[in-house]
Amino acid sequence: MTNILSIHTLRFLLLLLFQVLIFNNIQFLGYINPYVYILFIALYPVKNNRIILIILSFLLGLVIDFFMDTGGIHAAASVFIAYIRPAILKFTFGTIYEHQTIKFNSIDFGSKLTYFTLLTVLHHLILFLFEVFSISKLILVFQKTLFSSIFTILLSMLLTIIFSKKTK
Repeated sequence: MTNILSIHTLRFLLLLLFQVLIFNNIQFLGYINPYVYILFIALYPVKNNRIILIILSFLLGLVIDFFMDTGGIHAAASVFIAYIRPAILKFTFGTIYEHQTIKFNSIDFGSKLTYFTLLTVLHHLILFLFEVFSISKLILVFQKTLFSSIFTILLSMLLTIIFSKKTK
């Protein structure tokens, strides 16, 4: 149990540090920014307590908001995807999720890509809706959501491939 706890604590801290020190400083074309910290929420074990995930997601988003001076929009988007995550897991994985046997290292690439895509697009949509907060700039919201989501999904998939344990 302590080994599992330490792995998730380490993942939380490393993703937070990488986001604050590296990824927040990437501004491609002025508005494309990767938010790979959501990998913590995506890779949190299915069997663990959902309330703890929502609290940790809030804290993660709050720390990101503190460093980016964004007033709580990352916390709101993170809590939203942590809350809706079971529905996305059930939609993406079906019976594997219902039996609580999802191992992210052993699922196929297509399912993992679908799962990350849904979580990322929802997170970014909420994030940019709160950031812009104007119906007249809805095209900008969709544009930022699309391009930042593509960049985040590519980086997230790359990070999970690089740091995953090979199972045979």
